[in-house]
Amino acid sequence: MDDSGKIAERRWPRGTPRGRLTLDELRNLVERGSIETVVVGFTDHYGRLLGKRYDAEMFVDETAVHGTHGCNYLLTTDMEMDPVAGYRFANWEQGYGDFHLVPDLSTLVTASWLEKTALVQCDVRDESGEAVRVAPRSILRRQTESARDLGFTAYAASELEYYVFQHSYRQAAEMDYRGLQPAGWYLEDYHILQGTRTEPFTAAVRRHLKASGVPVETSKGEWGLGQHEVNVRYAETLQMADRHVIYKQCVKEVAEQMGQSVTFMAKFAADRAGSSCHTHFSLWRDGENAFFGNIDVGPVKGSDVFRWFLGGWIAHVPDVMVFYAPTVNSYKRYVDASWAPTRLAWSYDNRTAAFRVVGSGASLRIECRIPGADCNPYLAFAAALASGLDGIRNRIDPPECFAGDMYAARDLPHVPATLHESTDRFAASEFAAAAFGADVVEHYAHFYRTEQAAFTRAVTDWERRRYYERI
Repeated sequence: MDDSGKIAERRWPRGTPRGRLTLDELRNLVERGSIETVVVGFTDHYGRLLGKRYDAEMFVDETAVHGTHGCNYLLTTDMEMDPVAGYRFANWEQGYGDFHLVPDLSTLVTASWLEKTALVQCDVRDESGEAVRVAPRSILRRQTESARDLGFTAYAASELEYYVFQHSYRQAAEMDYRGLQPAGWYLEDYHILQGTRTEPFTAAVRRHLKASGVPVETSKGEWGLGQHEVNVRYAETLQMADRHVIYKQCVKEVAEQMGQSVTFMAKFAADRAGSSCHTHFSLWRDGENAFFGNIDVGPVKGSDVFRWFLGGWIAHVPDVMVFYAPTVNSYKRYVDASWAPTRLAWSYDNRTAAFRVVGSGASLRIECRIPGADCNPYLAFAAALASGLDGIRNRIDPPECFAGDMYAARDLPHVPATLHESTDRFAASEFAAAAFGADVVEHYAHFYRTEQAAFTRAVTDWERRRYYERI
């Protein structure tokens, strides 16, 4: 329910965050014995950090310059790491060869929650040096380049919510994820007292993020039992996606160290609030927010750039919904009066809206409340940016600003209801094919259909409770 970047006047970010490392600084730390391990990683379709741990001396001497390799099946697997048939990119017939992992040294940071460890994120390239088009970071990088071609730098922020439980991950698995004890026992949204009870965990997360190149703004309790949020400072879009990945990894691993567990599921339980990833965007030009202007849009004074970006973003939600809501579980979050959006419209500072415009003047920005905490940040940001830029190119006006309770508005279009529906729309979308490439659309449509099929085959607790005796 919170929103990040809540400063009165947004300014062009300056300075290097604490915890960021140059290669020379890393080399000095390695020589002194302060860093012994470097995590070399990239994200898969789900947004999970995959990769290798390198001896730090080997990394600074060889890997930082030449990169490393990974099996290309990692961009064709399901959640269980089983290779899935049907992908053109990699398959058994092609023998599942390697791709090249090229460290982006601008992402090199201290991973302070791990002993004597640094972390770097990689671009995924083929053996000829070309970007692997279906890799999530490649998809977002192309959209940020498209923004630059139009003269803009895109800035983003993501607000990740999660639930904390008093059981370790192993214990939770052994309990089949039933009967887990949440960290809180009453709704603690903004409650300082209840937040104090989890402060040893949350403070550790804040401290480690800050020491690992991810500037922290705030933390707070959320509208669920044991639900929390840590907000980190906005950044250029690709950098923000990298921060998002570090945030999730840090939260999970600190929980592991403390004998607790967290979940970033979009909807952990039917009777509990979902966990979101509210996404903020603004476009900048020459060090100034390009959304600022004098064109009236409802109660907001925004520029043509602002209006058209908003119009494109709203218009293309059905085409790219899979990038905001990538799992079967994602769609169970969209419930009226639950703080999750259910209608496709925009409003000013209205938390019933899918698109909530916030700030004013130099801080004017757009918050999209559709993505869940389970989204892959590279894909969600790429979808938002591609949609907004298309709005600018084609001068797409948004609908009229909505005022009131959007949950009660019966004449507004709904967000897509299922992964199946969203995947079919994505696969057939001319916009998605033009924005990302037909090969990328085919690849990810197959991925989401595989995810849907796995759920369709599953027998759930709900089915046993409903049908065991009474059918």
